[in-house]
Amino acid sequence: MRHVIALDVGGTGMKAALVGADGTLLYEARRATGRERGPDAVVESILDFAAELRAQGQERYGRSAVAAGVAVPGIIDADRGVAVYAANLGWRDVPMRALLSERLDGVPVALGHDVRTGGLAEGRIGAGKGADRFLFVPLGTGIAGAIGIAGTIEAGAHGYAGEIGHIVVRPGGPACGCGQRGCLETLASAAAVTRAWAEASGDPAADAADCAKAVESGDPAAVRVWREAVDSLADGLVTALTLLDPRTLIIGGGLAEAGETLFTPLRAAVEERVTFQKLPAIVPAALGDTAGCLGAGLLAWDLSSDRPAARPTDSEVSA
Repeated sequence: MRHVIALDVGGTGMKAALVGADGTLLYEARRATGRERGPDAVVESILDFAAELRAQGQERYGRSAVAAGVAVPGIIDADRGVAVYAANLGWRDVPMRALLSERLDGVPVALGHDVRTGGLAEGRIGAGKGADRFLFVPLGTGIAGAIGIAGTIEAGAHGYAGEIGHIVVRPGGPACGCGQRGCLETLASAAAVTRAWAEASGDPAADAADCAKAVESGDPAAVRVWREAVDSLADGLVTALTLLDPRTLIIGGGLAEAGETLFTPLRAAVEERVTFQKLPAIVPAALGDTAGCLGAGLLAWDLSSDRPAARPTDSEVSA
């Protein structure tokens, strides 16, 4: 069976898979990133992990993978295959594509940004399947975005497209690591809700999931914290949909695990704010923490001559 190798590298853990031509995860494995061992050791762990996946494919299917894809955090140069910078891994200018291809005996390798790669999977085979224009916004430690256009992800002229977390929604608000104040991710990320609820509840161990549970039980302090986060998120999303006009808005990440506790007020808040704009469908992400691996697999298949068939656009579906 023809297959590709997919790797999703995070700050604390790595996920890897063999992915079939139809997007099926044929084999999955996980391990710690081990960043405490230093950046060079992390790179070596990735190369070793990929080699193990290649051996698994040979053993299971009698042939090697036809390509490989790897998704990494931070700033990347996809054209050159270089991981330019990742603060949480200590990387600078790592020639990831060349290193992986060498370790895998010359198979073609694709390098992708973690959020955009996850967005690619959500758009082609997940919650955005069939949508010609979508925006994927994961709400985690920070907030990022992936702009989907006709089955591909728009990276922008310099690879920075989709950084919705750094839209200023509250001028003069909390300081952000980017140097601005009042950025969306300082107010509406899972980390922001955790900070606000820990302070409001007086429990330093409380997190965003605890806040969501308190909202469901009607706790007024939790409702206030949640409402402020939802309002900030709605302001940022309306700015994005005004610029991008997506057909589908996909919300993922840890905060989305609150389900309708998030989505019901969020849909209402966005609808309240739109005037002339066309309201997109606002839906939860469908692939969970497998999105990065699946997206890396799709990037790998895109390098292959027998890559999976492109997903239909909305105009094709309605034709």
